[in-house]
Amino acid sequence: MAILKKAKKVVVAPDAPVAPKAINSSAPTDRTHVLRNARITEKATILAGMNVYVFDIATNASKRDVIMAVRDIYKVIPTAVRVVRVVDKIVRSRRTGSLGTKRGGKKAYITLKKGETITI
Repeated sequence: MAILKKAKKVVVAPDAPVAPKAINSSAPTDRTHVLRNARITEKATILAGMNVYVFDIATNASKRDVIMAVRDIYKVIPTAVRVVRVVDKIVRSRRTGSLGTKRGGKKAYITLKKGETITI
């Protein structure tokens, strides 16, 4: 009948110091792993003329991580970031005929203000 037993209450002393939780810490962190490389494609080249740059990013990176990484590495503030998942593709070997997969990942479209650029 352990389910019906009352749980013991833990009383914390009122003078015990409580460490505040830092939600948005401004401590410098290494964000170079977030942006993997720039995607150099025909579409990305056309978008670069419209101040939109395309990067491959880490699969566990979020929009906020991408914004902070661009801000730290390139010293520009993006106006918009769109993160897109790249799906895995099934490929066939021409030599053996066996099937395999080409790993997907994530990519980010980073929009900058007019006049700001990123050197790739």
